[in-house]
Amino acid sequence: MPHWSVYTGKNEPHDGIERLPAPPPWRAFDGEPVVPPPRDTDDEAAISPDRTHRARTYVATPESVQLVNAALCLRRPLLVTGPPGTGKSSLAYAVARELRLGPVLRWNITSRSTLADGLYQYDPLSRLYAARQAAARYDGRPTAGEGVEDHLRLGPLGTALLPYDRPRALLVDEIDKSDLDLPNDLLNVLEEGQYEIPELVRAARHTTGGGGGTAEVLADGTDMPVPISRGRVRCRAFPFVVLTSNGEREFPPAFLRRCVRLRLRRPDRDQLTEIVRAHLGTPEGHADHLITRFLERAGTGELATDQLLNAIYLTGVAGLDTTSLDELAEQLMPYLNTTADGDGF
Repeated sequence: MPHWSVYTGKNEPHDGIERLPAPPPWRAFDGEPVVPPPRDTDDEAAISPDRTHRARTYVATPESVQLVNAALCLRRPLLVTGPPGTGKSSLAYAVARELRLGPVLRWNITSRSTLADGLYQYDPLSRLYAARQAAARYDGRPTAGEGVEDHLRLGPLGTALLPYDRPRALLVDEIDKSDLDLPNDLLNVLEEGQYEIPELVRAARHTTGGGGGTAEVLADGTDMPVPISRGRVRCRAFPFVVLTSNGEREFPPAFLRRCVRLRLRRPDRDQLTEIVRAHLGTPEGHADHLITRFLERAGTGELATDQLLNAIYLTGVAGLDTTSLDELAEQLMPYLNTTADGDGF
């Protein structure tokens, strides 16, 4: 393994992230105050066992291992494109688990998503309600909930950019579903590695005369507050950012040239066999049969690997004969598009 590589793709957790080379001078960040690291990835099993399973069973290709390491070394986002079911989002969980980066921060993109959604959420109505309650007491005593920071919570992107000593893993899922402005808006924040929370900037100016002020704000996925100085957040270790796309749209050239780009292709027979083995154990006769049928159908339409896994699992536990197996598998592996005939194998 090259000396600059830290991710192996072998699904064996280790502390290789400590060997990550220093960043390029133009990608070095120095955010403060340093935030304590999150819980270890193994603790996530109690919260999300399905995601832990995906991380443990992910089958990496040599190309994906190389480009993950390139993104880590260059401190650049990794743009992962490919057909549905090729493991784009699972890659983020596999890397986070192997390198012990803590629970993955996930931001699911829709057509209504904005940059602010990923950075933080602010509830002015709850703050107004708290202020009215305080005014009704007439005693002038401060109570919990009156400060602006009590009505803020960082989003997954905002949390990933906190000044951790070790990088966090951030999954921005299906960015191709966003509106036209989000990729460029996101690019600016990831390029600078920092952002401001205007509500905290104003509060710090009014309460300290412009001299500072630290607020305690809840981070994404936890009830533990983190300190934010003067309303400004700047990363220290640039996060491992995975942006996934199904290829439904084109991205601006400025966005593309600042990303490391990985194209995941449909797995071949050997890869499918390895994927089945990782999830369900050594393939049996019915599994080999379904892998063959899957590959035949995939040549004429869009199919996802998880459809094959569902078919193999269910037909295996059902104990069906070959004819019934084919009929059930046909129902479990329909085409994902409408351009090909999905009636039968």
